[in-house]
Amino acid sequence: MGTRGVKRAAKAMGRDGGDRLVIAILSRNRKLYSTRRLVETTRALGHRSLVLDTLHCNMVLSRERPAIFYRGEELPRVDVVIPRIGASITHYGLAVVNQFDMMGVPVLANSIPIARSRDKLRALQVLSRFGIDIPRTAMCRYREEVPQAVDMVGGLPCIIKLIQGTQGVGVMIASTMEEVRGMLDTFWSLGQEILLQEFVSESKGRDVRAFVIGDRVVAAMRRRARTGEFRSNIHRGGTGRAVKLSRDQAEVAVKAARVIGLEVAGVDMLEARSGPKIMEVNSSPGFEGLERITRVDIARPYVEHASELARSRRLSGPAVHHVRV
Repeated sequence: MGTRGVKRAAKAMGRDGGDRLVIAILSRNRKLYSTRRLVETTRALGHRSLVLDTLHCNMVLSRERPAIFYRGEELPRVDVVIPRIGASITHYGLAVVNQFDMMGVPVLANSIPIARSRDKLRALQVLSRFGIDIPRTAMCRYREEVPQAVDMVGGLPCIIKLIQGTQGVGVMIASTMEEVRGMLDTFWSLGQEILLQEFVSESKGRDVRAFVIGDRVVAAMRRRARTGEFRSNIHRGGTGRAVKLSRDQAEVAVKAARVIGLEVAGVDMLEARSGPKIMEVNSSPGFEGLERITRVDIARPYVEHASELARSRRLSGPAVHHVRV
């Protein structure tokens, strides 16, 4: 949305009445499938959508009030924000989300849970603290401590992960101690922190992606890695099929999203003999593959949940922020 778009939006919002909401979607690219679906659904439900390129949201702070200017124009009234913050712009994206929060605008996911989900170690710490099963994980920083760390996660083979990474990038499997040391030495020399993680052999290159909205799983699929690959991500050539989760799987997926603090999340889990093990909780999950494979309309409950948040805020009034010193 350019300068003219902001002006048109301001005029249109002045005419809006009743229950029509203005829903802003933070997205770098309005042509992305998930963004397009959210826009289409917002309009179909009778609301107005604004797609805002996160990096063009300029934040202004002053004694009077915080504000956001978009491509030179002050942003008009917004009822709720759906953040779709890509990993490459996490820092700036979190600042924009904070700015909306300071302006009293309801945000579907605030900066704290988004940041928590992006840090794999922190996310796993929170999950384990609340009794959610995860693959055994270790972190070390000195070469001589590597063998012990490998033993702690169950021995070889083991998984090596970057603390920050998406869509399978920065995830490898090591079958020998030489491979483990070589990978760690490379990442450490680049200033990267890594995790060692248990290889759950019974998963056999499979995992489950559950899409959580509020207090329920709206769709789920089982993903399988392509031949010669252990990562099951659809973006890496994996395949998927719709699956009905067991009660335990659904409950742990919703609980994982809740303890991270997310209203909408993609929850990835391994199917181990001992039960589901949560691998990751994604704060900006894409749903193109999931809608195509499951034939479930994910965009509708997504937008409806954002609408409910906006309406509840209208009824309860603006949030009061207490400053601690």
